[in-house]
Amino acid sequence: MKLAKAQIDFGLCTNNIDPLLSFWQTDVGLKLDHVLPVRRGQTQHRHDALGSVIKINHFVNGLAQATPSGYRELLIARRNLAHPQRLTDPDGNLVTLLPRGNEGVNQIGIRLIVRNLDAHRAFYTNVLELEEQPTFDGAAFRAGETRLIFEEQPDAPVDSPMHGPGWRYITFQVFNVDETHAKVLAAGGREGLAPVTLGKTARISMILDPDGNWIELSQRASIVGSFG
Repeated sequence: MKLAKAQIDFGLCTNNIDPLLSFWQTDVGLKLDHVLPVRRGQTQHRHDALGSVIKINHFVNGLAQATPSGYRELLIARRNLAHPQRLTDPDGNLVTLLPRGNEGVNQIGIRLIVRNLDAHRAFYTNVLELEEQPTFDGAAFRAGETRLIFEEQPDAPVDSPMHGPGWRYITFQVFNVDETHAKVLAAGGREGLAPVTLGKTARISMILDPDGNWIELSQRASIVGSFG
């Protein structure tokens, strides 16, 4: 997959916006870039993490409790940090600040639990065309500067909904979402959402990994120019 941006973005959903903003901006130290109205009742608070956007999606009317996704933890590399610092936000989302290079993370890392490592190896290698990276346990892939780390657990969730509290999806920024989406499906990927246009902001689609974890493909105007 040819990336339009060398960093993956990571999205979570919440009903609990004020405590989460305080945590992510004060405890973790992320800078708010801007707030994006997504649709009626949903706003996205976009924070920069070394080029990745951490997207805190606030749902005004509340979110139903739902099965957690396989996305379990955000890892953020920090210079001049001697030891990992494991934190938990007010909703229970995990984030670890790491010395740069720890666990192979030089920018950010995203940790997933999956039911079958071989199935995910095939998907990330053959469908998404990412490079597998050395790791002591499980599997890891590099997408630009971002490291995806997989751990096999037989009871990992399957087909979790897109909207529910907690970590819910990752985003790859691409040059042409329609072409990339079609290529993924032709290679055996599963569709979560056909390509749609979001005003003048982006054209996006959703695909699903072998466990049904959501992956957004985004052709964002601010990165690649007009998509009309």
